[in-house]
Amino acid sequence: MAENCTHDCSTCSANCSSRKPESLLAPANKGSNVKKVIGIVSGKGGVGKSMVTSLLTVQMNRREYKTAILDADVTGPSIPKAFGVKGEIFGNEEGAMFPLVSKMGTKIMSVNLLLEDETTPVVWRGSLISGTVKQFWSDVCWDEVDYMFVDMPPGTGDVPLTVFQSLPLSGVIIVTSPQELVSMIVAKAVRMAKMMNIPVLGIVENMSYVVCPDCGKKINIFGQSKLEAVAAEYGLPILGRIPIDPALASQCDNGLIELFEGDYLADAADAVEAAPVRNFEENA
Repeated sequence: MAENCTHDCSTCSANCSSRKPESLLAPANKGSNVKKVIGIVSGKGGVGKSMVTSLLTVQMNRREYKTAILDADVTGPSIPKAFGVKGEIFGNEEGAMFPLVSKMGTKIMSVNLLLEDETTPVVWRGSLISGTVKQFWSDVCWDEVDYMFVDMPPGTGDVPLTVFQSLPLSGVIIVTSPQELVSMIVAKAVRMAKMMNIPVLGIVENMSYVVCPDCGKKINIFGQSKLEAVAAEYGLPILGRIPIDPALASQCDNGLIELFEGDYLADAADAVEAAPVRNFEENA
């Protein structure tokens, strides 16, 4: 420690052992009070992160919490469609934007809500996409939110890195599927979370099985799940298994996800409730 240390690292250029690393966390909008931020992640695409994000949000909403979704999957946004949310995003004279609100009260911000046509492709470079995600946190007035879920794109690239560094995550939930790639998918996500000092709350398996409509038997169409072995390898709890459910798919396609009555993610909701509240210093 320097001899004349003021204990204010922001005014000092000395590289001493007591120096605190500069936080990369983005400031929240002054009109936001978000208590917990939960990331929904996966090491690869097509496993159903948006489905898990949607169902988990519905679960928390039914527990009478105030919920929100930050759709960070900028090039493949699907959250507005699942919730049947359409409309124009408005802002105020201070430059803040306001999210749209679903019928059941979930606040949603997605790039699809900023496009004139939701089918317009977002052909942006990584830096612009990452900047947009950060703006969804800093420039959106979220007001009071108990649980915000961040639907992330697959992999470990620019956007997941931006979310891990810029948002005060209380934890992440890893989404996977019952295929041979599951171990690699989980490993990538777990190792990235550990590198960024973010707690992993557990694993959710999507497309886990199909229920026979005649006899009710569960059919493992992708073969026997490896989930138990993978969860044990990394010391993670299994927070839910979501089947291939035509009724669920139909409600999602028709913007009626909030009407789905299943409780596939009850354990995941419990884990989210138990997750610690993280402040900016803890995530630095």
